[in-house]
Amino acid sequence: MSTRTVTATVPAQPSGPSDEAAPGADGVPDAPVADDAPVMGEAPVGDVATDAGSTLAGRYRLREKLGSEPAAGAEFWTAEDTVLRRDVAVTLLRRLAADPDSDDPEGTARAGEMIVRALRTGSFEHHGAARLLDVLAPGGASLPPDVLGAAVSEWCGGRGLAEVLADGMIRPLTAARMVELLAEAAAAAHRHGLVLGCDHPQRVRIGTEGRAQLTFVLARPDVTPDDDVRGLGAVLYALLTGRWPLSNADAARAGMPAADRKVGGDPDGRVLPPSEVRPGVPVALDAVVLGALARDGSAQRVRTAAAVHRMLAEIVSEDDKNALFPPVHDGLPPEPGDVWQDSSRRKPPADRDRRRKLMIGLGALAVGVVVVLGYLGLVLGSVFGDSSGAPKIVVNAPVATGGAVAGGGPPQPQAATSAVAAAGVEVYDTTDDPDNSGRISRVIDGNPQTSWRTYAYRQQFPVLKPGVGIMVSFASAVQLSSLTINSPSDGTVVQIRSAPSADSDFDDTVPIADTTLTSGITPISLSESQPVQHVLIWITKLGKDNGQNLTEINEVTFERAGV
Repeated sequence: MSTRTVTATVPAQPSGPSDEAAPGADGVPDAPVADDAPVMGEAPVGDVATDAGSTLAGRYRLREKLGSEPAAGAEFWTAEDTVLRRDVAVTLLRRLAADPDSDDPEGTARAGEMIVRALRTGSFEHHGAARLLDVLAPGGASLPPDVLGAAVSEWCGGRGLAEVLADGMIRPLTAARMVELLAEAAAAAHRHGLVLGCDHPQRVRIGTEGRAQLTFVLARPDVTPDDDVRGLGAVLYALLTGRWPLSNADAARAGMPAADRKVGGDPDGRVLPPSEVRPGVPVALDAVVLGALARDGSAQRVRTAAAVHRMLAEIVSEDDKNALFPPVHDGLPPEPGDVWQDSSRRKPPADRDRRRKLMIGLGALAVGVVVVLGYLGLVLGSVFGDSSGAPKIVVNAPVATGGAVAGGGPPQPQAATSAVAAAGVEVYDTTDDPDNSGRISRVIDGNPQTSWRTYAYRQQFPVLKPGVGIMVSFASAVQLSSLTINSPSDGTVVQIRSAPSADSDFDDTVPIADTTLTSGITPISLSESQPVQHVLIWITKLGKDNGQNLTEINEVTFERAGV
């Protein structure tokens, strides 16, 4: 830990009326500086405002602004330490637009108090909080005129809360593990008489190791240990629900929606419990979050960061002990590295763009092979055959289904259709939960002894989903005369639809035919259809099997129309 020696005099905090804010809807006072406070960062006339590319103290070059907290007059930047050639995090204190009616018209006293508090944290180190590296005091000659002070801390990378949540919901126990280290850091800081200021969503980032960490320092002057406790509850609430439960203005700045609140009979307007917003959250985590966010005087209030850390540590420890048992389903599919995997659920869907490119490549390869074989056949025929009476080699000629034995009588009339092989097949599902997608290739493998089946549903479509389908693709567009479905699932209702691509939206598909399957082989005429490259077999009603709703399909074959 190293800090810059500050020799400048730090202005004292002026005395005056209290700037205490009224409690918000969640019972937690919003920041003492209003959201419509004077704009930060207005440089004196004739000066250039400090922005990306500016250098502080001849050493720290600002790169990107990641957020701001008007209540503290602070901005959060990434920067480069040009001396040591490393990335750092900079919390910048802007000079406020002059307000003649304020006891602190430009925020100088506020900045001085924040810098003094930062200097007291110089010896504090914890993995849950970025290490303080340097402090730039107000009035220093090395600061631009529009900057009152700054604190430089380690840059630990990672992502902001909004970025992490943009990838989707996080497992409840994973969220608890993320916040545990931050709670431990807050508890350690409080034991040393310090505060973190972790009650603003842009001060906290999720590091590369998946743990929440306070990255930007210089908390506002009025922050207390109680604010840190509420901040811990807010960070955990956000990771569980995707919503920020404290200041709505801070939520908007961080790019997160504000938390919904109870209505009707609740005078405090408290936030909804996480388990009501997102089913699957354990009751124990509900208790931690609501206790940390509770107002003074509440019977369920968790009063210290040490208590929050202890509760989270117990929850995580209990989860580790239960690792030998299947986990309670929390609404999310298992991760690839999880010990327990649900064999009835599909693997994550493959990248559709990659699959489409693969299908195009296979189709082009198939066409190339046909052309080469046709050319070789013509060459061989011209070399070895009788040009006057030898039969011509025709590529993809219809296969005769009957005729006389060689040397016998005249051949029988040939069928007007021929089988056409599919180039690919996949489960088509509008809910991104395709049924048993790993077995779908069995419907075109030519073996009626193998089969694919849907999940077993307690209720018929469309209660849980509108339907499920089989998308069959050909190397190129073909004119089909019919298709045949071999299935034991009597009563299954299917629609046959054409699709412009394998991953088309359902509304872009066009119905061709529909029928009800009988046990065994069910032929379906497609004589009225146009040439098509992708055919969707869309199941709208499942068959019955031992009281459950499911459909099993052994084989699907297609016939090409004669030419």
